Amino acid sequence: MFRIDNQKFGAFVAELRREKGMTQKELAERLFVSDKAVSKWERGLSLPDISLLQPMADIFGVSVTELLGGEHRKAREFSTSEEEWIVEGAVVALTGQEEARQRQNRRRWGGLYAAALACAVLEALLFGRRLLDPAAALMILPPVLAAIFGLHFCCFAKEKLPAFYDQYKVNFYSSGMMRMDVGGVYFNNSNWPHILYVLRVWCTAMLAGWIPAYAVVYSAAALLPEIARYVVLLLLFFPAFFGGLFGPVYAVGKKYE
Repeated sequence: MFRIDNQKFGAFVAELRREKGMTQKELAERLFVSDKAVSKWERGLSLPDISLLQPMADIFGVSVTELLGGEHRKAREFSTSEEEWIVEGAVVALTGQEEARQRQNRRRWGGLYAAALACAVLEALLFGRRLLDPAAALMILPPVLAAIFGLHFCCFAKEKLPAFYDQYKVNFYSSGMMRMDVGGVYFNNSNWPHILYVLRVWCTAMLAGWIPAYAVVYSAAALLPEIARYVVLLLLFFPAFFGGLFGPVYAVGKKYE
């Protein structure tokens, strides 16, 4: 089975990029990845996702086989059987690498989610009296939703969408009982990693920080009349919940769409 030489692959990518007069940042922008990812490829520390091979080959004006082999076709002719051998081996290697990376990423975010959830429980015990206020019936909703969404997005959500998301314009995400619609944004494998990152950050931040933030605002508004206090709390809730979640999701979804 063909094995990709990380160092050879990285050196070839760096050579092709320089031939095109591109910086790592420019290449990263065209592939919708970070410049740190490009740097790791060129240093032989990691390999790109399978879905990026054809776009990279198109940018550099080479074949996928040349890219995987780490040399120009003019320097070495590949037979049909050898091309199939190289591509088949690359798919196996990259798929295994991607699956391992996804498992590691889910474990890391799962740990952060568990820590944030523990913080939320502890904070609820510490600030429990303030949460008994009738206004808290609405104020407690963000961490509750963050706990539900976070369990899915941090622990179970796949980091790659099914192929039909790339083939059709799909403006919703659906997995089991979880469904999310964002008007004006089409979900695909270009913007999904960024959307997933925003969702994970929002869920963990909301779990760890919402109750203390609510307690501070509640204390500051305690001297206000009851109606005025509720108005202040609602003004906190709506921008933080809707703007803090859907605003960033929409922004990165459109940017990397």
